[in-house]
Amino acid sequence: MKPCILLIEDDKDMRELVSGHLEHTGFDVQRADDGIKGQALALQYKPDLILLDLMLPSVDGLTLCQRLRRDERTASIPILMITALGATKDKVTGFNSGADDYLTKPFDLEELHVRIKALLRRTNRAPLGSTGHPEILNYGPLTLVPERFEAIWFDKPVRLTHLEFELLHCLLQRHGQTVAPSLILKEVWGYEPDDDIETIRVHVRHLRTKLEPEPRKPIFIKTVYGAGYCLELPKGDQINVAKELILKTSQEGNTSTSFIDKVNS
Repeated sequence: MKPCILLIEDDKDMRELVSGHLEHTGFDVQRADDGIKGQALALQYKPDLILLDLMLPSVDGLTLCQRLRRDERTASIPILMITALGATKDKVTGFNSGADDYLTKPFDLEELHVRIKALLRRTNRAPLGSTGHPEILNYGPLTLVPERFEAIWFDKPVRLTHLEFELLHCLLQRHGQTVAPSLILKEVWGYEPDDDIETIRVHVRHLRTKLEPEPRKPIFIKTVYGAGYCLELPKGDQINVAKELILKTSQEGNTSTSFIDKVNS
């Protein structure tokens, strides 16, 4: 069965160009020219991926993206925004609305194809392990459950988006090491890096809001300025110490900048 892509684009020429290319390369394409029709088709067809323009009549792309993410019937469908708005703030807004990727017009059709394949590969991934049993990856207080895109964090389940899961998995595989943005983009997003790393920054911030006791003062997902990101987790007896410190921190309403030093002491 061909993968189904829903293209929501009000420009007729762009809609015909993109849909023609996708159908020629083996996709089944559904089309909508405004946000209301787009939402209806998303609910009807449950596509494998949605290509979403931002400047739409009736309901704009950002609002539609938020609606799709709030609806459990469409929440897990990957969304690739395609728009002429290419400023960093526009991309941040798009990602914060729930987009998985963001492509600025004008774009090369081959680049679009690469982005689509990367999204489909990531969101329809096989279990991480090579055996027939679902693999659970863990280190210290963190356990990843691939089949549910979930993290068990200090014994509590945390729901993650596909991208958040992949990003956390990427960092976990190199625990204690600095991971360069170029490697993260290639491994998580599936395409060669460019100069814009705001994509990573937004999703790191989202992860921190779910895992850090105080996201603005991260103690587990650290930024190594000019180099990348590093996941540092306690292990062994340090875990109980970390639990107590996190509880104390939440009660006091502040985070110690020497958290890891206290855990190691």
